[in-house]
Amino acid sequence: MSGHSKWSTIKRQKGAADARRGAIFTKISNAITIAVKQGGGIGDPAQNSKLRLAIEMARDANMPKENIERAIKRARERGEGELSELTYEGFAPGGISVLVEAITDNANRTTSEVKNLFNKWGGRLAEPRSVAYQFEQIGEITVAKNEKSIDDIFLTAADLGALDVEDRVDAAAVFTDISSLSKIKDGLATAGFRVLSSEISLRPKTKIKTSQETKDKTINFLSSLEDIDDVQKVYSNIAL
Repeated sequence: MSGHSKWSTIKRQKGAADARRGAIFTKISNAITIAVKQGGGIGDPAQNSKLRLAIEMARDANMPKENIERAIKRARERGEGELSELTYEGFAPGGISVLVEAITDNANRTTSEVKNLFNKWGGRLAEPRSVAYQFEQIGEITVAKNEKSIDDIFLTAADLGALDVEDRVDAAAVFTDISSLSKIKDGLATAGFRVLSSEISLRPKTKIKTSQETKDKTINFLSSLEDIDDVQKVYSNIAL
């Protein structure tokens, strides 16, 4: 491979990485803005728990401080382009339940994009509350395994009061009561574990097992939903 071709490849890879990073920052900025608005305009994370969690998520993603401050400022200003939260419920092929959380300044655009993807992948949107009851709100902390074993993480997390730990290849998901999220996150960090992220999440009460073909198709479908600019989080009850 020539040096020019190699550099072109590097530039393409860097461009894709930068675009992905920018998309993540946009999603987090919207989450910060919504947190301030729903908190009555309070931009102090010490007095706004939802904002505190959004800022922690921003720091976990190495989002610059000025981006965080800009999002808080935007929430305090009035004008066009007001953001709103939307939740979509539906089913993927194989009867897999899907929940999609979005933040948008154009509900018609976002709804159209989400609906088109459900149709494209052979799924369908459902009525409100037809899927949501299958999930429970919970604190979720993602911890890098590195040289640590899943047993190491489990024992430490259990001692700190965590509810459960789930193995995920190079990382582990630690589930907590929402009220204990920050305390357990700090405890894991103090114990020497590298915390990748922490957030309020939704966890399925039961999971559905499918064929490998259906699983692969569903994962691709869920990834496509996550790639929509306005989509914040996507949840499903598929057993991985």
